[in-house]
Amino acid sequence: MAGPAGDWPEAAAATSARSVLGGYRTYARRWVFLLVISLLSYSNATLWLSFAPVADTIARHFLLSTEQINWLSLVYLVVSIPSGVVAIWVLDSVGLRWATTLGAFLNFSGSVIRSIPCMAIGIQDPFVLLLGGQSLCALAQTLVIFSPAKLAALWFPEHQRATANMIGTMSNPLGILVANLLSPILVKTEEDIPLMLGTYILPAGLAFLLATACLWESVPPTPPSAGAAQSTSLSFLAGLKLLTRNKAYIILAVCFGGGIGIFSSFSALLEQVLCVNGYSSEFAGLCGAFFIAFGVLGAVALGLYVDRTKHLTEAIKIGLCLTSLACVAFAVVSQLQGQPVALAAICSLLGFFGFSVAPVAMELAVECSFPVGEGAAAGLVFVLGQAEGVLIMVLLTSLTVRHAEPSVSTCRDGQGPLDWKVPMLLMAGLCVLFSCLLVLLFHTPYRRLQAEADASPSIQEDERPGTATTLDHVPYLAATP
Repeated sequence: MAGPAGDWPEAAAATSARSVLGGYRTYARRWVFLLVISLLSYSNATLWLSFAPVADTIARHFLLSTEQINWLSLVYLVVSIPSGVVAIWVLDSVGLRWATTLGAFLNFSGSVIRSIPCMAIGIQDPFVLLLGGQSLCALAQTLVIFSPAKLAALWFPEHQRATANMIGTMSNPLGILVANLLSPILVKTEEDIPLMLGTYILPAGLAFLLATACLWESVPPTPPSAGAAQSTSLSFLAGLKLLTRNKAYIILAVCFGGGIGIFSSFSALLEQVLCVNGYSSEFAGLCGAFFIAFGVLGAVALGLYVDRTKHLTEAIKIGLCLTSLACVAFAVVSQLQGQPVALAAICSLLGFFGFSVAPVAMELAVECSFPVGEGAAAGLVFVLGQAEGVLIMVLLTSLTVRHAEPSVSTCRDGQGPLDWKVPMLLMAGLCVLFSCLLVLLFHTPYRRLQAEADASPSIQEDERPGTATTLDHVPYLAATP
C-alpha cells in the first residue's frame, strides 16, 4: 500500500524500550480532560443551532431577514473550511491543552457577544454582533471537533480509545438535539429571547472555567501506550506530505468526508423535503430528533464493540453499507404521503448506522496514518467533509423544480412547493457510491496497534500508587496491504 510506511517501522521500534524500562501509565485526570472537551463540544453545537428552531421570532425581534437568520448557522460551515488547517496546526504543534483552552475562550466570548443586543440599549445593527459572536463560536468549532481523536490517543490506553473518542465526538450531535428541543421551549414570545441567549452562555462559561482551571498539561507525564509515546513524532508539514501519499487515508477521507457532507445536507434539508408531501414542521423536527438520538445510541454501542474487538475496518464498511440502504429507503418513502411511522423509523435507522461510524472513522484515520499527528489525521477528514457538504448542498438544491400541479404541501415559503425527488435519489446514489468505493478500495494495516504490539508487553499503571496490571495486547491486526 502506498503510504507513510517508510518511517513507521522505525517509529514502532523506538517505543519497544519504554515498555521494558518503565511501562505505560493511565491517569484518572484523563476523564476530567474528556469531560471538558465533551462539554465544550456540546456547548458549541447548541450555540450553532440555537437560532434555527425559533428563526421567525428572532427575525421579528431584531428586524432581520430570513437570509440573515440562515447566515447565523451557515457561518459555521463557511468559517470551518479555512480555519480547519490552522486548527490542525494548533493541535499538533501548540498542544491539546492550549488548543482546548483557546477553543473554550472563543466559544464563551462568542456566546457573550451575541447576547449584547439584548443587554445593551440603542444597538444600531444587532446583526453585526449576532454574526460576530457566531463567527467566534465557528472558529472554536474546528478546535473542538478535532480534539477527541487526539485526546483518546494521548491520554487513554488502547482498550479505551474508541470509547473516549465516541464520548467526545457524540457530545456534538447531542448538543444539536438539545438546541432543537430547548430553544422552542425557552422562546414562546420575543420577550423570552434574552433568557434563551443567557441559558446558552452557562455551559460555554462552565467549559471555559474548567478548561482554564483543570487542564494542566497537553500530554500525561508517562504515556498510556506505545502509540501515545510516538504521537506527533513528525512535524506538521512532514505529516501532511505523508497523508497526501497515503492511498488508504485518501480513500477514507474522500468517502467518509462525502458521508459527512450527505448528513449535513440531510439535516439542513429535512424539513423542506418532508413539507412538500404534507408533513408538518413539528414532525420534521421529531424525525430530526430521532435521527440524532438513535445516532448517539448507535455510536455508544459500536464504540464499545470496537474497543473490545478492534474490528475497525469491518465496522465502518458494514455501517456505511447499512447507512446506504437507509438513505435509499428515505429517498423513496419521503416522496410518499401519509407514511409518518415509516419515515420516523427510517430516520432513526439512518442516524443509528450513520452516526455510529463517525468515531470509528476518526480512529481508523489515525490508525492508517500513524505516526502522523492525530489532529492532522482526523482534522483533514472533517475539513474535506465540510467542503464536500457545500458542494453536495449546492448540487441538491440546484436540481429542485417547482411543483407544476397542486399538492398537500405545508411549506411556508409562499412560492409553491419544490420537487425533491431527483435530489433525494441523487443523495442516495452518492451515499451508495461512497460506501461501495470504501468497501472495495479501502485496505490498511493498523499501524498504531502494530506499534503497540511490537512494544508488548506494556505495563498499564493506574494513577493510584501501588497498582499495576499487565494488559494483553489485541490479537487482531489488519495486516492486508
